[in-house]
Amino acid sequence: MRRSGGGLQLQTALAVFVVLAAMLTCAVCRNPVRYLVGGNDNRWKPNVNYTNWSLQQVFYVGDWLYFVYDKNLYNVLEVNETSYRNCSDQGFILDITRGAGRDVFELTQPKRYYFLSSGGYCYNGMKVSINVVEFVPAPQGSQSSMIRCINPLVLSIVIVVWAVLVRNLGFTIIRA
Repeated sequence: MRRSGGGLQLQTALAVFVVLAAMLTCAVCRNPVRYLVGGNDNRWKPNVNYTNWSLQQVFYVGDWLYFVYDKNLYNVLEVNETSYRNCSDQGFILDITRGAGRDVFELTQPKRYYFLSSGGYCYNGMKVSINVVEFVPAPQGSQSSMIRCINPLVLSIVIVVWAVLVRNLGFTIIRA
């Protein structure tokens, strides 16, 4: 009995492709971050300088904003730049208030987002502008972030490659 040579070459190419794809995927991994808007001391409330807070952060696509506030007084609206500058809640983009006073918003695009609280609270500082950028990994990524990324991915790849190899190589016997 001998094994089919063409099947072995195909399986080897598939295994190499899967390993290379895993390496490329791990090179760009980053865990999303949930930012408490205003920081630990300044939740979503009046008389806080949210501009200073947001300028001290770097927000990436996939990160989350976490608004914590008194649900009986305040809300959170996504607005455009003009509404943000004028503290206007007319024609807002999205009301992210869910009624619990603990609302999250995912930053899905690389752009500037604008949020405010209506009812005149915007004039007391309850507005924030968030600049979101794409994550670009450092040329020589840190080993700790790579390890967090590799573990589940490598396990999945090993299982898939093992299943493909057993299925295709284990049973492709040609009789002479």
